[in-house]
Amino acid sequence: MFRHVKELQFEAKPEKPDALYAAKFQEILGGQYGEMTVMMQYLWQGFSCRMPGKYKDMIMDIGTEEIAHVEMLTTMLARLLEGAPAETTASAAAANPVLAAVLGGQNPQHAIVAGGGAMPTNSMGVPWNASYIVASGNLLADFRANVTAEAQGRLQTSRLYGMTDDPGVKAMLKFNLARDTWHQQQWLLGIEQLVADGYSDVVETSNAEEEDQRWNKAFYSPNPGSTAGEGRWAQGPTLVGDGQIEFVPDAPPLTDDTGVLPAPDPLLHATYDGSQGPGAPGTPGGGLKKAGQGLVDKVKDALG
Repeated sequence: MFRHVKELQFEAKPEKPDALYAAKFQEILGGQYGEMTVMMQYLWQGFSCRMPGKYKDMIMDIGTEEIAHVEMLTTMLARLLEGAPAETTASAAAANPVLAAVLGGQNPQHAIVAGGGAMPTNSMGVPWNASYIVASGNLLADFRANVTAEAQGRLQTSRLYGMTDDPGVKAMLKFNLARDTWHQQQWLLGIEQLVADGYSDVVETSNAEEEDQRWNKAFYSPNPGSTAGEGRWAQGPTLVGDGQIEFVPDAPPLTDDTGVLPAPDPLLHATYDGSQGPGAPGTPGGGLKKAGQGLVDKVKDALG
């Protein structure tokens, strides 16, 4: 159950309408790292969380706050679009290339589709996509994805902040910047808590006993002359465990497998040189080729 109050979490009052800025503003609502994404990501993680108590409550609290952020942004967008003449946001821009150029790519769908309101799209009009969200059921993996989402969303908000002089818009974006800063910290602190409570290590290590131990401490550098070995990630103790990082410069292939593919099913008509590599008589894939040729011969006999 969710509770709704009429008041916004923070005011969304632009000093004046700005339809062109509204088109840009759509990115932090319906873009890949917009508020719709973090809202759905956190709620989905919370709905699916199998850890009743503080973890599930924390996820749901932040997810519910993000609903408030979506409401704030849609309100701000509608007010930015207030009074925008329909002809400048719709048919005239489409019919007159010069006018469209002057408008700078103003989104006509704000008028045509949404009637002067916000849309669940990014700044280019691409609809929001549920594939943007991450909800794996593994809290460590999800919390790390959440830090990334907040960082990217905050970065885009910061860029939009520099694209307007409207004090009302800036006031709301200042609030959003602050919340995105804190939410990054909340997810990082959540990771600390997972480690402290013994639910996870610093990195995701499920099935750790199955790892190839030769390669779980090595920085593999296949580029001659790479300076990556100068970084902390290529030397010193490992972040997890008591091992030492090994830097492998000018790293060679670890196999003689050249990746040559087997013969294709002849009915797929894929281009293939049967005299080369797998598929040639006496080589891996030769059996498939022989069987395929037999099938072709039978078809030819039947058509006779």
